[in-house]
Parts: sequence; C-alpha cells; structure tokens
Amino acid sequence: MANAVRQGPPGSGRRARSRSRRFVALAALLLAGPALPTAAAVQGAAPALPIAEARARSRAAAEAVLARAGTESCLRGKLTNALLGLSASCEAGPGQVDPACALAERAVVQLSWSVAFMEATARELLQLMEFGSAAAPKP
Repeated sequence: MANAVRQGPPGSGRRARSRSRRFVALAALLLAGPALPTAAAVQGAAPALPIAEARARSRAAAEAVLARAGTESCLRGKLTNALLGLSASCEAGPGQVDPACALAERAVVQLSWSVAFMEATARELLQLMEFGSAAAPKP
C-alpha cells in the first residue's frame, strides 16, 4: 500500500478539469474584453451634442479663459472638455466643414496647455465662431 496513490471520489478529476477550463475561458474573456471591437463611439464617452450646443459650450469656455474666471487648472479642464465635445460633435455632424472644428481637432492633441496657449486658442476660437459661423459643406 506504500505505492498507492490517493484519489478523490470517482469523477472528481473530470470536474476539476472542467472547472479549470471554465476559469481559463473566463479569464481570457475578461482580459480580451477591452480589446474586442466596439461600436463607432468611444466606450464610456457621452454621446455627441448637437453642433449648436457644442459651439455654445466652447464659446462659454473660451470666454471664461479670456476673463480668467477660475483657476488655471479649472480653465484648462473647461476648455479641453469643450473642445473635445466640439470635435466629437463635428465628427458626428451632417458633413459640414467648420473652421472651429478644425481648431478644436488641432488643439485637443496638444500635450501641454500653457495659459498663453489657452488664451490664444480661446481668441482664435471666438474669432472663427464670429466670422466663420457659416459652415461649408464637405467636398
């Protein structure tokens, strides 16, 4: 009996292998889940606003930056969020070329947002919204 191998109840090895396979499959699904293709929208992002509302929010943020109505970090966040929203609305919009959209897309990819950059962006955005308000159809 010294060479006897201790075994569990009959069939217990099969159940353990089955549980192990399910665990591996679940782990693979959880790890691959974020990499699976998603719909066109960014997962977790709010739906794009109508372009008029996105432009109004961007205008308000630009005016707040120029008036220095808040701390630097607050103004940076306000302008960044407004321009991200404007960019998303432009992409989801009816196929118009809007100079303010082009500015938003250029600005949101900048890595550092100094006060000078925010002020220059705010001034340019307000100018584009005032003088370039009529969007042209995309070619």
